[in-house]
Amino acid sequence: MNRSVEMYIVNKNRMEEKITSFSKHGDLCNGGITRLSLSPPALAARAEFKKRAEALGMTVETDDIANMYATLPGSEPGLKRIVMGSHLDSVNTGGNYDGVYGVLSSLEVIETIVTDKIQHRHPLTVMVWTNEEGARFEPAMMCSGIVLGKFTKEKMCEVVERDGVMTFGEALEASGYVSDTRNRLNKDDYLCYFEPHIEQGPVLEEEGLEIGIVEGVVGMVNYDIILEGVSAHAGTTPQNYRKDALRAASKIIMDLWDKLSALDSKLVFTTGQIQCKPNIHTIVPNYVKFTLDSRHQDMGVLTQVVDIIENLPKDVYGCKLSYEEHWGRKTIQFNDQLLGYITKAAKDLGLSYKDMYSGAGHDAQYVSEMLPAVMIFIPSKGGLSHTVVEYSSPDQLANGANVLLNAVLAADAEM
Repeated sequence: MNRSVEMYIVNKNRMEEKITSFSKHGDLCNGGITRLSLSPPALAARAEFKKRAEALGMTVETDDIANMYATLPGSEPGLKRIVMGSHLDSVNTGGNYDGVYGVLSSLEVIETIVTDKIQHRHPLTVMVWTNEEGARFEPAMMCSGIVLGKFTKEKMCEVVERDGVMTFGEALEASGYVSDTRNRLNKDDYLCYFEPHIEQGPVLEEEGLEIGIVEGVVGMVNYDIILEGVSAHAGTTPQNYRKDALRAASKIIMDLWDKLSALDSKLVFTTGQIQCKPNIHTIVPNYVKFTLDSRHQDMGVLTQVVDIIENLPKDVYGCKLSYEEHWGRKTIQFNDQLLGYITKAAKDLGLSYKDMYSGAGHDAQYVSEMLPAVMIFIPSKGGLSHTVVEYSSPDQLANGANVLLNAVLAADAEM
């Protein structure tokens, strides 16, 4: 494609430098990072973000749960802020693009506006969410969840870190980034929200496309399925007398695979966690619990998934079957006006693109309940994320930032 109109362009080398620079915070010396929320490496990344933002003339504030807001003033006092961003924390042995790309591409948009003296009416804010990954303190998207009323701050502050003793509240207090509740993202002071992100999947790369225009986040249901049998000695109990919970669970997992596969080609489902008791190699298992995570943009398909779960047999090879709903979410649709700005920017920049849904959860899905919100995807090499080999090329990084820049300026001019 060729550009149809003159567009603003970020500095690709500067964008790449940001990624390289932030990769030293939590560096594992193998291409990846571990930068758990509010840990020393995460605090160092926050300090660098604050330093860079202030050097651009931005004012940096935090709220009561350490979310960061760096704001560049606009030309018309009193207008609401346009906010963009993501998170700086990672999973254990994670990569240098998930989350941080959203923050740094937003910062590069601001640097381009400042350096090129691009006029804008609204204040422009780059945001860093606290504890998006949930890798140190569960759950994921904790602080956007607090802001949007999904979780209570009091309960979240009691959460104890994984493999440690510190609570989230204690880590907040020690961080040096706690300020006033009034600084939280809100509908009175903010106009709309943009979140750039790596795809974390293979679609864009496999289809040779440069930009994903994210229409929404798919709904999901998550169940625990439990099989209860009877423990018995592995050497003295004949096979036909056994009530083996693992055998029963294996059959149900395969039956679910067959039934769910027949529903819709876009349905994805995963058994990612299994508990087996007593978990001793000489004893027939008497208890197995496994998870079933199912995701689809059509809630009607997810209703069919639930119907299949609710109609599973109650007795499997002599073992009792039961189930519990773990959690779920409805499909979130992003804002049509913002989607239009992103689509136009991609077209005018001459970038190939497709409309798509996100299968993973993001802070934007919660924000969309308060403000018009949208996401932009760039390709992930091999579709890989949450791993040290996570990678998007300098051109891909710049493409996403260019779409963000021009979409934000369109929103600034028209909203």
